[in-house]
Amino acid sequence: MENSIKSSAINYGLYLGGILSLITVAIWFININLMANMWLGISLLLAIIAFGVVSTAKSKSIQEGFLTFKEAFSSYFITVAIGIAVSLLVSMILFNFIDPEAAKEIQQITVERTISMMEGFGAPAEAIAEAVEKIENQNQYSVVNTLKGLAWACLFQAIIGLIVAAIMKKSNPDA
Repeated sequence: MENSIKSSAINYGLYLGGILSLITVAIWFININLMANMWLGISLLLAIIAFGVVSTAKSKSIQEGFLTFKEAFSSYFITVAIGIAVSLLVSMILFNFIDPEAAKEIQQITVERTISMMEGFGAPAEAIAEAVEKIENQNQYSVVNTLKGLAWACLFQAIIGLIVAAIMKKSNPDA
């Protein structure tokens, strides 16, 4: 893969990481309750995918309209992996060192929303208590949990990246 494709993907990844980090800090500053908002999470997921697709399209234009499957996947994955990693690093620093109380507040909001959602689905009290205990016994922003979150996010994005690469690839007939 050409260096220009890699550098483009890295740049898009850094832009994505910066945007996600700014959103995290803005939410922390404006209204911490949004951190546990499912719709915001879905919106951010779609934005991450869109950034990966735009990065892949840019790589395709750099290659004059041709992109192998490997190049398309690499462009997508490098972008989203860097973006997610930067964002998670900023979140880990923010909620472990700058404002650990905010992490506890987010955890409490998550517990309340989990209880409400599970009651809405008619879950038994034992299942609700078990879910609450699980949430309360973990630090979402610990190094280990952050690395686990990064691994799962990268795995999910790799699957999306395979689909995007299959759609965006285009072989050069002259090659």
